[in-house]
Amino acid sequence: MYLKSVVTRGLQTVTNKVPVEGELMVSSHKFMKTDEVRVLLDAFRGKLEHLQDDIRQHGHEQVSELLSEFDDLDRAFKQYESLYENAVQGFFISTPKGEGVDCNSAYARMLGYDSPEELRHIKDFGEKHYVNPHNRAKNLQILREKGRLVNNEVNLRRKDGKPIWALSNVRLTEDGLIEGVTIDITDKKLAEQQLEQSEEKYRRIVETTGEGFLLMDEELTIIDVNEAYCKMIGYDHGEILGKTPLDFSTEEFRQFIITNKKKLSSKDYREFEGAFVAQDGQNVPILVHSNTLRDDQGAVIGNMFFVTDMTEHKKSLVLAAEVQRSLLPQESPDVQGLDIAGKIITCEEIGGDYFDFLLGTECPGGPFGVVVGDVTGHGVDAALLMTTARAFLRMRASQCGSISQIVTEMNRHLAHDVLDTGRFMTLFYMTIDVDRGHLRWVRAGHDPALIYDPVQDDFAELKGAGLALGVDEEFAYEENLRTELVTGQVIVIGTDGIWEARNRHGEMFGKDRFREIIRHHAKTKANEILDAVYGELNSFTLGLKSEDDLTLVVVKILASP
Repeated sequence: MYLKSVVTRGLQTVTNKVPVEGELMVSSHKFMKTDEVRVLLDAFRGKLEHLQDDIRQHGHEQVSELLSEFDDLDRAFKQYESLYENAVQGFFISTPKGEGVDCNSAYARMLGYDSPEELRHIKDFGEKHYVNPHNRAKNLQILREKGRLVNNEVNLRRKDGKPIWALSNVRLTEDGLIEGVTIDITDKKLAEQQLEQSEEKYRRIVETTGEGFLLMDEELTIIDVNEAYCKMIGYDHGEILGKTPLDFSTEEFRQFIITNKKKLSSKDYREFEGAFVAQDGQNVPILVHSNTLRDDQGAVIGNMFFVTDMTEHKKSLVLAAEVQRSLLPQESPDVQGLDIAGKIITCEEIGGDYFDFLLGTECPGGPFGVVVGDVTGHGVDAALLMTTARAFLRMRASQCGSISQIVTEMNRHLAHDVLDTGRFMTLFYMTIDVDRGHLRWVRAGHDPALIYDPVQDDFAELKGAGLALGVDEEFAYEENLRTELVTGQVIVIGTDGIWEARNRHGEMFGKDRFREIIRHHAKTKANEILDAVYGELNSFTLGLKSEDDLTLVVVKILASP
């Protein structure tokens, strides 16, 4: 008890105050600034050393132990003092009225002061440093009710008037003071505001664009949709949210998505066509631009569709397709000794494939002719080039001459048209003289035609040198001759879209499969052979949209010349 009385007397001597039980920090507010605590500790150490002789006279040998414990306290305080002054967070203490009591250097710098001492002279922190002083009054009310404020965002004003944002954790002490820890979040807040502005900007773009917009999660469940999409299919937002695009798709488009889901999901960007069913039951042809959304770690978090209504565009293409179909043979020609069939399936509404029958009437006494062509690419531009080629071929064929002359002059004409486009056209031009049993052909870069002899069970390719049309305007084409036509032989001329077609596993249809169909159906009619090829092709590619036009002409020899 004596030792305790010594400590008490020492504190009284230094501070001239009676300490509260268990407290070392004492002042008019029961709190002392860090520099005041330093002065107190130094003075207290001096008093203890001065009282050593007095303590020994009373038979107590505990002063050394007390001084050792005091050294531990001194070291702990120095560590606290270092952390307090060197922390990146701002520490502050104030009165409820807003009077500054103490703060560290980080807090002073945050508010634009050179030292904490300047802040200690502030009489009303709310008026001085709150952008809206009323907010401090509201915070003080909450603090009195709950005792603390956690993660409280405050809009403050620096000494120079520049606004900043701070995040504070504040508590009301038993002494009625306000103490807290604060960090500057101005950069974070500005970044959030910029992000919000950017999001709002793109939200307005999405809402006002004429394209439909769908935002989906990783399971393709629709979580957001714009007004344009609602109008496109005639449903309200509430009727669309929570569903998937499959719920609004035609059966064909639904099958396409299901069949190709793995392939489509393997790409971050996709473009494909399809059709939705509107509320009124009408099909709406669409073009979809789709993106996969990923987080910072690369994990899939969703998908979005930008959907274009292709109704008017498709109407124009349908009209163009009708014009293009009118340029193709409308029926199989009736040629003595031959059974003939031909067909085109375009991968789009219009295409760049072409076939034609020239009956020999263009040039009196001429043989029956078959032409199959394939313009690079497909779509409108390919269709226009095909139409140009057809017109020139028919015009030139009416002037008579060998097929090599016709193709050579056709090439010279096309080369000028496609000089700067990089496009070209492959062509197979064949004439059959049934009476003589002669078969003549020119191959301009096209796949060789096949001739199958069911008696010999043998396929032969009608080969021959020749560049694609439009590559070299000076190229001279040569014709080839075969003189062994017999009853039952089947001649097939196709475009590469047939044997290069792939199924959903990436497997190619191939020429071997194609030849096997011809062999198996060789004894049937030409149109039945044609239907067999397209039927097998459809089964092979079930669910996959063709990526190229599909053209096939079948000519069957009915009688020996």
